[in-house]
Amino acid sequence: MIQKQGNMKKLQVTRAAWASMMVYLMGILAFLGSYSLSVLPDPDVQANWTLCLALIPAALIGAHFYYRKGAQTNGLVLGLSMFLGAMVLDAIITVPLFIIPNGGNHITFFTDPGFWMIAVEYVMIVVVYGLITK
Repeated sequence: MIQKQGNMKKLQVTRAAWASMMVYLMGILAFLGSYSLSVLPDPDVQANWTLCLALIPAALIGAHFYYRKGAQTNGLVLGLSMFLGAMVLDAIITVPLFIIPNGGNHITFFTDPGFWMIAVEYVMIVVVYGLITK
């Protein structure tokens, strides 16, 4: 466990990692699944919108999983930790399996402004969940 300064409670790293993996799996399934339905003219834009929408319940479920046993970790600390876990999974799974075969690379993936907007959404959902449940 990581000890935080002041009155912040300990981050339960293993629990945060599991929560992050759950959210990642739900997000990647929604993202990839969106390509099977053609609603918008640009399938990449459609996939990003689908991920933005799917991330709301996914991040809530992940945060609920983390907090359900009474953890008192600061929501920002948890949100950033969960996002960091998702970034690692993106780097080792998403980019090599789905981005590189389509002409992208790690740099284009991680410097895309859409990636960072989704990151802010993810962290903020966990922060708000943490504030509401305390």
